[in-house]
Amino acid sequence: MQQDPQPGSHLPDPGQAVYGISVAADLAGIGVQTLRLYERHGLLTPARSDGGTRRYSGDDIARLQRIAALAAAGVNLAGIGRILDLEDTNATLNTDNDRLRDDNTALRADNRARSETSK
Repeated sequence: MQQDPQPGSHLPDPGQAVYGISVAADLAGIGVQTLRLYERHGLLTPARSDGGTRRYSGDDIARLQRIAALAAAGVNLAGIGRILDLEDTNATLNTDNDRLRDDNTALRADNRARSETSK
């Protein structure tokens, strides 16, 4: 008996650019011209198809929603750009820290194992 697919499994990977500009605007709850304005200000850079058509991913939609929330809170576009840069940097640093902690734990375990076998 074949199992039913998991709910949401029909959705593309969040990093896969599949949405056109009008769909992306609808999903983000903003207008197409607003989306283009955000792009002109460098707040996001969509992928392009071979023909040059903008393609947005689920990650882009989430970023657009964050931009819209900041704009609704009264933050200007330059401020939004700076906030997004800081958030991106912070996420990268957290990922690096997690990796370094894991590496450190593995090295300590390896050193303990070596010291026990040399006794």
